[in-house]
Amino acid sequence: MNHSANTVSIHPYFKVHAGKLDTAKAVLRVLVGRTATEKECLYYEFTINGDVIFCREAYAGAGAALLHVENVRDGLAELLKIADLARIEVHGPAEELEKLKVPMAALNPVWFVYECGLER
Repeated sequence: MNHSANTVSIHPYFKVHAGKLDTAKAVLRVLVGRTATEKECLYYEFTINGDVIFCREAYAGAGAALLHVENVRDGLAELLKIADLARIEVHGPAEELEKLKVPMAALNPVWFVYECGLER
């Protein structure tokens, strides 16, 4: 399967509340564990810069992205008790993004439509 034809990536940035970084790191491990069961998750990882956590994640289509959002709903709710969602971007082909706009509307994402690229 050629994933680039329908790949959707999600890019959330979280600003951790003062003194809560260690707790947030523990929640990240739970989120990774939950995501490990998802067959159509292409990658899912966290990076940290000071008190900002970034999640780099991609899925084989909008359906897989929505399954992920449902799968990590409880863990995300825990993270949002100790961090604020500073920004979230969703990148992918227009047809796939359209499938996400209503279900993800509450997160107020910034939508980026795929234009062109290279896959090796």
